[in-house]
Amino acid sequence: MQKASKIAGSSTIDFYSVNSSTILPLPLVDGGIAAGFPSPAQDYIDLKIDLNKELISNPSSTFYGRVKGSSMKDAGIVDGDILVIDKSIEPQDGDTAVCFIDGEFTLKYIKIQPDAVYLIPANPNFQPIKVTEENNFCIWGVVTYSIKNHKRKG
Repeated sequence: MQKASKIAGSSTIDFYSVNSSTILPLPLVDGGIAAGFPSPAQDYIDLKIDLNKELISNPSSTFYGRVKGSSMKDAGIVDGDILVIDKSIEPQDGDTAVCFIDGEFTLKYIKIQPDAVYLIPANPNFQPIKVTEENNFCIWGVVTYSIKNHKRKG
């Protein structure tokens, strides 16, 4: 499998290009996986899923990002998680977005009001940021998926 190419980085997120031309069908448990009481195991899995097709709607405007930091930990997004970021999606109030403000990237909820935009963290140790006309600001892309690494470390 081809490794994603790092295209940029900052103190809060590293960006990687998406190669959606590869095909990697993986087995899919069709009956669902019980999160309550265990269900009978299936003898075989015959359905396949391709994560490129499942996670990426707009390949030319989609990037991966690896999270650095903890400002969104209460949203379940933590240091080391991989984000799928789509730059073609029109940002909506409440979206989780990668924003560029005054030379730095940041990952926050966006709160869009008629007279202002706020960048809202999901960690009480961080303060919301009110975006003003003086800021160099853009919403770089909307997060469509967060991929967690559940491997135990150490």
